[in-house]
Amino acid sequence: MVVQRRIHEKPVVLRRAEAVGDLSLGAATVAAIRRGKVTKGDPIAAAEIAGLLAMKQTAAIIPHCHAVALTGSRVEVRAAGRRVSVTAEAETLGRTGVEMEALLGATVALLTVWDMVKYLEKDERGLYPNVRLGPVRLRRKSKGSGGRR
Repeated sequence: MVVQRRIHEKPVVLRRAEAVGDLSLGAATVAAIRRGKVTKGDPIAAAEIAGLLAMKQTAAIIPHCHAVALTGSRVEVRAAGRRVSVTAEAETLGRTGVEMEALLGATVALLTVWDMVKYLEKDERGLYPNVRLGPVRLRRKSKGSGGRR
């Protein structure tokens, strides 16, 4: 049986999380992103901003998440081949972790790219046969003085 401690019982420590994810697209779409030829603007810049904003709204979006004051955050988006990849990092000095913040930041960043390039991917039925979101996963988590869990 797992015993869950209440948040007020936990110590205030440095907590970090890193999430990663991918969005598979057609090669021509990724080439358009890299050449700056997307009609709606720069999907990479927009995705990085959207991911950061999402991290700050995690408690408003995921019902049981505690509001976390982020002390650091970073979203990096890269496009190559047939894929857009994201790394999202969140950090706090607090009593609860930032895994959901990092995961939400990564997911929203990838959805932002999809939204901006969907006109390049849509087929005659209005579907996106070449687009695959994910996996999005937690790559790292740490708490305390640099220890990994």
